[in-house]
Amino acid sequence: MGSSVRELAGATPATRDRYVDLLRVASLGAVVLGHWLMAAVTPDGVGNLLAVVPALQPLTWLLQVMPVFFFVGGFSHALSYRSLLRKRSEGSEGSEGSEGSVYSAFLRARLQRLLRPTMVFVLVWGAAALLVQLLGGGGGLTGVTLRMVTQPLWFIGIYLAMVAFTPPLLKLHERYGWGAFAGLAGAAVAVDVLRFAAGCPYVEFLNFAFVWLAVHQLGFLRADGRVRRPALLAGAGLVTAGALVAFGPYPLSMVGMPGEKVSNMAPPTLALLCHGLWLVGAVELLRAPAARLLERPRVWRTVVAANGVAMTAFLWHLTAMFGVYGAMLALDVELPAPASAAWWAQVPLRIALAAALTAGLVAAFRAFERPVSAPPGAAGAAGAAGAKGAGPLAALGATLCLLGVLGLSMVGFGGLLDGRTALLIAIPVSAPAAVAMTLGGWLLVERAGRGTGVRAGIQRP
Repeated sequence: MGSSVRELAGATPATRDRYVDLLRVASLGAVVLGHWLMAAVTPDGVGNLLAVVPALQPLTWLLQVMPVFFFVGGFSHALSYRSLLRKRSEGSEGSEGSEGSVYSAFLRARLQRLLRPTMVFVLVWGAAALLVQLLGGGGGLTGVTLRMVTQPLWFIGIYLAMVAFTPPLLKLHERYGWGAFAGLAGAAVAVDVLRFAAGCPYVEFLNFAFVWLAVHQLGFLRADGRVRRPALLAGAGLVTAGALVAFGPYPLSMVGMPGEKVSNMAPPTLALLCHGLWLVGAVELLRAPAARLLERPRVWRTVVAANGVAMTAFLWHLTAMFGVYGAMLALDVELPAPASAAWWAQVPLRIALAAALTAGLVAAFRAFERPVSAPPGAAGAAGAAGAKGAGPLAALGATLCLLGVLGLSMVGFGGLLDGRTALLIAIPVSAPAAVAMTLGGWLLVERAGRGTGVRAGIQRP
C-alpha cells in the first residue's frame, strides 16, 4: 500500500484542492474520536458523557463537525458532475451521453466507494447478529452493540440524498447563487416556526433535507469561489446560533442527548444550520496556512493514505469501541464511574485500544473501499434502451438505498428473531427489509451507471 500511496500522492495535479481532502479526513476523524470519548459504558449499559457532565456540552460547538463533511461533499459533487457534463458536451463519450445517463453515471461513481464498504459492513454484521441470536445471545452489552452499531449509518443516508439531489440543486445554484442557499435556509426557518410556534406535528422532519442540503449548497458556493468573507460567515453563524440557544427553544449541545425533548441533531434545527455556517467560515479562515502545510510531501502522503480508508474506519469504529469494552468486561477489568478521576485516567488506554482494533478491521476490509471500473463491454451490452432509462432507474436505486440505510440506522440488528421494527417516515421497517432495500437499490444504481456508456473517473487523493 505504501508504494500505491506514494504514486497517488506524486500524481496529484497541481490544480487539486488538497485542503478539501484534509477537511474530509479531519471531519470523519473528529466524529470517530468524539464517539469514543463520549461513550460512558458501565456494566449496566451505555450512557453519554455529555449527559453526565453537562458543562462539557459547549465543546460540541467545536467537535460537531458533520457540517464540514457535508460542505466538502457539496464542493466535490459540483466538480464531479460538471466534469461529466463537459465530457458529454465535448462528445468524448459517444452518443449515449444524455442527461439521464450522465446522472446515473454520476450516482454510480459517487456512491461506489460509499456503498461497497457499507454493504460489506451491513452483511457481516447482519450474519453475526443472526448467529448470536440463534445461539440465544443478544443480552447485556452484546444487545446494546447490536442496537447501536448501525446508528452512524444515518450519516450515509443523508449523504446519499445529497448525491441524488446534486444535479437539480446545482442548477439552482448556477442560476441564483447565494439565493439558492437562502431559499433552503428560509425553508428551515419556516419549519422551525411551524414546529415551535404553531405546534405542527411531524413537520420538523423536513429539516433533515433543508438544513443539510443548505450546508451542502455552501460547498457549491465554495467550488465557484463565492465564499469570499469567511470571517463574516463564521461570526454571523456563531452569534446567531448563540442567540437561538440563549433565547429560543434550542438546547446547548449540538449533538443528540439521551432523553432530551428537543435535539439540534435529530431532526436538525435552525441552530444547527447556524452552527454549520460558523464552522464553514472557521475552516475557510484556516485555508491558506493549511494549504502551505499540505505542500509538504510527507503531510500530503498521510492525507492520501487516510482518505483511502476513511469510510471503512468510520463504519467499523463503533465495532472496535464495543469490542474493547466487551474484552474489558470479559477480563473483569473495572469500568470506573463515568467522568470520575479513574475514568479519565483510563481514557487514553481505551482510545488507543479502539484505534488499534479499528486499524485491524480496516486492514481486513479496506479493499472494498477501492473503486471498481465497469467491465469492458458493459455499456454496449446494456444497449441504447438501457441508457434512455438510466436516469429514472438510478434515481429509484438511490431512493431505495436512502430509505434502507436510514431504516437500518434506526432499527439496528437487535431483535432479528422477534421481528423488531422502527418507524421510518411513519412506516414500520425491520432490519431484513432495510438490508433488502439497500442492496436492491445499490444494484439498480450499478446497473444504471454501467449501461450508459458514460465513464466517470473517480478522483482519489
